[in-house]
Amino acid sequence: MPGENLSRDEARARAELLTVDGYEVELDLRSAVGGPDGDGDAAAAGPRTFRSVTTIRFRNARAGASTFADLVAPAVTAVTLNGQPLDPAAVFDGTRVALDALPEGENVLVVDAQCAYSRTGEGMHRFVDPEDGEVYLYTQYEPADSRRVFTNFEQPDLKAPFRFQVTAPEGWTVWSNGAEESREGGVWRFAETKPISTYITAVVAGPYHYVTDSYSRTFEDGTTLEIPLGAMCRKGLARHFDADDVFLITKQGLDFFHDNFDYPYPFGKYDQAFVPEYNLGAMENPGCVTFREEYIFRGKVTQAAYESRANVILHEMAHMWFGDLVTMQWWDDLWLKESFADFMGVFAMVESTRFEDGWITFANNRKAWAYRADQLPSTHPVTADIRDLEDAKLNFDGITYAKGASVLKQLVAYAGREAFLEGARRYFKKHAYGNTQLGDLLSVLAETSGRDMTAWSRSWLQTAGVNSLTPVVTYDAADRITELAVLQEAAESHPELRPHRVAVGLYRRTPDGDLVRYARAEADVAGPRTVIEELAGAERPELILVNDDDLTYCKVRFDEVSLATLRAHLGDITDPLARALCWSALWSLTRDGLMPARDFVSLFLDFAGRETGIGVLQMLHSWVQIALVQYAAPEWRKEGGRALSEGALRELRVAAPGSEHQLAWARFFAAVADSDADLQLLSGLLDGSARIDGLDVDQELRWAFLSPLASHGVADESVIDAELARDDTASGKRHQVRCLASRPSAAVKAQAWAGVVESEALSNALVEATIAGFAQPSQRELLAPYTDTYFEAIERVWAERSIQIGMAVVRGLFPALQDDPSTLAATDAWLTAHEDAAPALRRLVLEARDELARALRAQTCDAGAGAAEAAAGI
Repeated sequence: MPGENLSRDEARARAELLTVDGYEVELDLRSAVGGPDGDGDAAAAGPRTFRSVTTIRFRNARAGASTFADLVAPAVTAVTLNGQPLDPAAVFDGTRVALDALPEGENVLVVDAQCAYSRTGEGMHRFVDPEDGEVYLYTQYEPADSRRVFTNFEQPDLKAPFRFQVTAPEGWTVWSNGAEESREGGVWRFAETKPISTYITAVVAGPYHYVTDSYSRTFEDGTTLEIPLGAMCRKGLARHFDADDVFLITKQGLDFFHDNFDYPYPFGKYDQAFVPEYNLGAMENPGCVTFREEYIFRGKVTQAAYESRANVILHEMAHMWFGDLVTMQWWDDLWLKESFADFMGVFAMVESTRFEDGWITFANNRKAWAYRADQLPSTHPVTADIRDLEDAKLNFDGITYAKGASVLKQLVAYAGREAFLEGARRYFKKHAYGNTQLGDLLSVLAETSGRDMTAWSRSWLQTAGVNSLTPVVTYDAADRITELAVLQEAAESHPELRPHRVAVGLYRRTPDGDLVRYARAEADVAGPRTVIEELAGAERPELILVNDDDLTYCKVRFDEVSLATLRAHLGDITDPLARALCWSALWSLTRDGLMPARDFVSLFLDFAGRETGIGVLQMLHSWVQIALVQYAAPEWRKEGGRALSEGALRELRVAAPGSEHQLAWARFFAAVADSDADLQLLSGLLDGSARIDGLDVDQELRWAFLSPLASHGVADESVIDAELARDDTASGKRHQVRCLASRPSAAVKAQAWAGVVESEALSNALVEATIAGFAQPSQRELLAPYTDTYFEAIERVWAERSIQIGMAVVRGLFPALQDDPSTLAATDAWLTAHEDAAPALRRLVLEARDELARALRAQTCDAGAGAAEAAAGI
């Protein structure tokens, strides 16, 4: 990573000098096929490369000024500036092309380079399909990897039109942002784009399976907009590709955004490419959106998976306006696109598709990501201080996405839906094809809402941290409320108390036993204590739910009576959103060490089987595993694990045959299976000697069942390899690698560690699979020797590997399972001894340390509960 960084100050200085008029990029990708693959002599000979010739036309504002163009490439063949050849050895240092003594006015730069294909998902990623040997290419750039494919000025505020020309192998198809203009002899030429930023340009090339459709929209003035639609995936996935559903969601989204934005989709066609070994969920390249191919489902999945895919499709579509048409000036205002896309994606999904309960998923799942990120030592305001590209890479986080979206959801309640949407319309029209900062958006929202946005922005966008809201209530002799107040608290590290628009719901049981809301009041909560006047005189509730309907962003707390009600009757809450909010609040108590992990496990065992929302249920499955592995007292883990596996099997057997709940419980049972009987049942389900009515053990479920068999030493290498022979695909290879790395053997762990840390032979997807298999909760003793090894290796890994792989290694191999004070001390020792390490690296280690410290606090809480139970003879 050395030399690849770019600071905000450098970008600002370059933007003051330059205006970019256009790019012409010629890529020769015929080298993607042929020649050796693998990690032997071919790797030693250097990276596989392709020719990249870039012509940049730009204007310089100051005669004699010097600046640079960005290019990360193994070699440069020629550089020409204004017709004069420059010595590549003198002007190119591996990451930058020096441009000295520029004349004022128009300039033309031409760079002929040899760029490297990527195996890390950064730049021009090259993938060889193990199923048929076909090669597939695609680009992924955010925040700054287009410079790995062509020479450019790599910053979002130097927008320009682009023309791409691609020479491809025979039999391939090529796509880019613009529509295809011509195709001759393997040379593909694409129409010039509108002015866009470098990081959202795109090329997808290979023998992809391609399906087409179209969208038509007639506006009030009688004009018609025609948008060609396309969707593609690898040939090996074609039989699983439900393109009709992808197009359905796409058309519904285009209808929604045209109904509400009053700005026609501006980028011509709309292709969506589902690509292999993708680092992200998706990327909003205008006219050529890319997605991870895992959104094409090889087996049966729950509706939550289809909802997630729909959400991502609409999130990326929202970016066509928020991010592509109007782009943030620098990564400080990344939220201007990501928060809006996160919010608008759910908004569009709920209002225009079959997934009408999307706000429940948002409250239960997406906001949990935000709450976690906002309590880390690296928390930051929604509008962050991004000093450089490494900072930017790490800020694609739960705050920029989910907290920002939560804040916007509250803004809609605060300013009004129509005022918010009208503000968006004016924003697009005023800043189309330009770049903006926070103030540009606030000014139009102030115009349309009539509200002063300054104080709201200062509290919600420019300060960090999450508040806790707790109800405090008193009653009279007639059991009616005399006063209900909401107490607002903040962490000492981030003491800001914010204005919250909240609903407070009062719940009680009906004669039939249902727990239902009988009173509700909305109020503005501000300061440390706010009285909810409207609820005075209401009959005594059994449950008080602050932030009912999920209007604000906060941690919800309960009074003692409400908490007791939830322990006994959580499953009786009839409203699915209220029930999800209660689950989230209980999880927050567990994470904060205020509720013993064993109590959360008990609540799960009592009530998860009654959860009707499949997305909420699958989130509970994830949370309860974390509760057991990280937050439970070590001495109780075995008992808790046995209770979970027994409970999972019980629910699996009673679930409706063939239902998505049955599938979810089957996957959860495999994840917590531990006893010999559990493993024997999984083996039987794999070989056909055992059967559960209605459960279709398809290939993806087979891998889910094989995984615990491998990690517990029941399935050896021959069994795993036999499963790969049955599923000799890219997906099967990832599963095989994960299972192999999960086996309980010191030699296996050493091999897995070396493959990730000491070698660059594995692709990004196989690095992730190896890391996922390496750390198994049942193998804590086996993994103990790697604590010291980890701290010895991470600074070197960060220096030598790409930032994507560096992040995967530093996060994924942190010794979190060595959850004792000595690991905390080792982490602190590294931080003390490496105060000058890269800030982004230190941030990752600080985050991991904080999660470990949180786990130790939670374990202390849980151990205290265990001691109390023992003392009471329970």
